[in-house]
Amino acid sequence: MAASGPIPVGLNVWSRLVEDTFPYYDRTVAPFDSLWLPDHVQYGANKVAEGWTLLTWALARYPDKLCGHEVLCNSFRNPAHLAKMAATAQALSGGRVILGIGAGWNQEEYHAYGWPCPPPKVRIAQLAEAIELIRRMWAGGPVDYRGEHYAIAGAHCEPRPRPIPPVMVGGSGEKFLLRVVARHADWWNYVWKGPEAYAHKQEVLKAHCREARRDYDAIQQVVRVGILIADSERDVARLKAAPWIRSLDDIQLVGTPAQVTEASSASSRRGRTASPSTSPTCPAPRAPGSSRPRCSRTSRAAPSAEGTAAPRPLRRGSPSCRCGGPAGSPSPRRPRAGRARCRGRGGDASRARHGPSR
Repeated sequence: MAASGPIPVGLNVWSRLVEDTFPYYDRTVAPFDSLWLPDHVQYGANKVAEGWTLLTWALARYPDKLCGHEVLCNSFRNPAHLAKMAATAQALSGGRVILGIGAGWNQEEYHAYGWPCPPPKVRIAQLAEAIELIRRMWAGGPVDYRGEHYAIAGAHCEPRPRPIPPVMVGGSGEKFLLRVVARHADWWNYVWKGPEAYAHKQEVLKAHCREARRDYDAIQQVVRVGILIADSERDVARLKAAPWIRSLDDIQLVGTPAQVTEASSASSRRGRTASPSTSPTCPAPRAPGSSRPRCSRTSRAAPSAEGTAAPRPLRRGSPSCRCGGPAGSPSPRRPRAGRARCRGRGGDASRARHGPSR
């Protein structure tokens, strides 16, 4: 089924922006429906912002945006405590939280901060248990839970979150991770590696859904596509060679706005896209001496899994960004649907596109 209209767009940032995060957001968030934060604590000696602190700040600062992580590391937090944190954030924000969570991967952080780092199979099993425990906490208490990895007794989570936040699971491991998606996720977050790889992952997920007797079409799919975009091909070439640009290994589409729009639209036409969902990648800090930040883009969709309500009706705005206005300036006018435009000076961008789910 081809895409039926413009794909909504969300915005995500790099964890290394830290104190530059919200000045960047202030200049760029207006056209976007959702905001997405990273969850890391260390990359060598580089400065890194902690993810939950970023989320709570974003929820308070931008009261018209849905907010979530792409994605939380399950190992960093006790899952019962995480359920309580998300429930509190949901109450304070008026229902704008999306719980993005994964099994973790960066061993440097585990070892540096003293977290146990079991093999991936064990971390994925812990992720599955954590989601089960979190859902029970949200359903009402007192809750008793005893699994292989986690146990709680007489736990309450009041107030319970209303609506229940969608649970978005990040990752694409075929044997274990996608089984967790099939059994436990409302949304699935996948990093775009091309149409053939994506189609293959769909078939693997379908098989896990059949095994779990889960409706494959009920899982909202969130595809992250990294974009490097600039006003001209000359600017694109200059940015590709710039030392402050994020690694091109993280970027799947490179070009001018017209080139990126055509490439992403062609990819959308090759897939089935029903209702768009949410996800992001991130911008590096702006170039030294540049007066405008670069723009980052992603897309999102309303949750539809059984028992999960959308925090509010989700707008199907055009995949557009008009960045560069000073903090506190009036919201930029949204371009006409179907026209992807960015008036920043070019740079690292990200856009998540919905793939075949429905």
